[in-house]
Amino acid sequence: RGTCNSAFFWPCPSCGRHPTAGSFIRPHKVNFGVDFLTAIKNRYVLEDEPKEEETEQIVIIGNKPVETIGFDSVIKQQSQLSKLQDVSLRNCAVNGAGDKGEIAKACPNIRSIDLSKNLLSSWEEVIDIADQLKHLEVLNLSENKLTSPSSSPSPTGTFPTLKVLVLNRTGVTWAEVLRCASGWPVLEKLYLESNNIIISERPTDVLQTVKLLDLSSNQLIDENQLFLIAYLPRLEQLILSDIGISSIHFPDAGIGCKTSMFPSLQYLVLNDNQIAQWSFMNELDKLQSLHALSCTRNPLTEGSKDAQTTRQFIIARIGQLRTLNKCAIEPEERRGAELDYRKAFGNEWKKAGGHQDPEKNRPNEEFLAAHPRYQALCLKYGAPEDGELKTQQPFLLKNQLLTLKIKYPNQHDQKVIEKQLPDSMTVQKVKGLLSRLLKVPVSELLLSYESPKMPGKEVELENDLQPLRFYSVENGDCLLVRW
Repeated sequence: RGTCNSAFFWPCPSCGRHPTAGSFIRPHKVNFGVDFLTAIKNRYVLEDEPKEEETEQIVIIGNKPVETIGFDSVIKQQSQLSKLQDVSLRNCAVNGAGDKGEIAKACPNIRSIDLSKNLLSSWEEVIDIADQLKHLEVLNLSENKLTSPSSSPSPTGTFPTLKVLVLNRTGVTWAEVLRCASGWPVLEKLYLESNNIIISERPTDVLQTVKLLDLSSNQLIDENQLFLIAYLPRLEQLILSDIGISSIHFPDAGIGCKTSMFPSLQYLVLNDNQIAQWSFMNELDKLQSLHALSCTRNPLTEGSKDAQTTRQFIIARIGQLRTLNKCAIEPEERRGAELDYRKAFGNEWKKAGGHQDPEKNRPNEEFLAAHPRYQALCLKYGAPEDGELKTQQPFLLKNQLLTLKIKYPNQHDQKVIEKQLPDSMTVQKVKGLLSRLLKVPVSELLLSYESPKMPGKEVELENDLQPLRFYSVENGDCLLVRW
């Protein structure tokens, strides 16, 4: 290495984290980078500013001269670094802070910086920059290969106002995160995507203010590691996409009980994982604050041919859920999902010891473990009756025919008729059928229904793309048609 004059030995992140790992590179291809302030000036200061008395300029756009008024003031405003608040220096070859104190003098009001994909190689360099920005709230350091700090930041905090920190693809370890975290006393959002992180210890005195934690694409994380962060008091959003998780169990909570873990967790993202068992959803019902869930591209959600049934079963199993896969769960959808779920597993419930008589209703532990909310649904809607259970085959009901009465509340001269319609028929197709029958444009038709089971209540069929079974329309119900 020492005898080669035509090439440098350059540390190489792709070769691993070993201190002597690297590769040779030719000198003319080496970019040694610039300091922070130089990068700021290169991007935000325009040279050859016009004089103050110049208020009009001629700019050539295409082949036409265009007169501009006030253009000089825009240039001057851009060049006033002291007014900068949001700064992006992505891929600008920043290698450090530069001369001490110069950043604080030139641009003291910066609140947000994107320093992703630069040449920062150590936490010390980051701290040298951040120490001069007393109002810094957002910092993105993604794709900088940062080495571990030589010592922990001072207890008073190196980033006293920092609320958002992005460390995606930096090679940071969990131990390094905890070592530095005492310098982030008010941090609310922490992004740690794609770092091969292993959660090795519980954060006891740090990260207590974090509301959002993104651990996506860290394939070495398992459910036991997640329990180490389960008592962060303010954690509201947890992003666990693409970590390979397939199971979870909260050992402190039995059937129908809530866990003390993740006490503030409201939004959980589990996309692109290996979830294949309904028991996973049963466990999520134990989270006391969970209101929103995303779980797309998992075997459980992708393997079924009937995506709508899968959605209904997830809704029925997690009682407090308000949003699933970014779609709001309206009260009517929840009611329909829970009624269908109750009906779908009614025969299994009876075989396990379930009974319409509350005094005889004692399903076995195996059934309760597989369907922990079933008893609660029986209390809410009543136990399923034998007549409901005769046709119980949820995945074969696609073409079940419903005999429905059709009324026209606003058209008294129209007679009530009966029609047999498949419960898989969408509201849009029902409208099309009625449009041809009544000679009324589809766009003018409004549909709702009423059921003998809900006297005095009318349910609007507001989503044209949903099938009748989505709204729990049953035999003997009455479609109400208005135009």
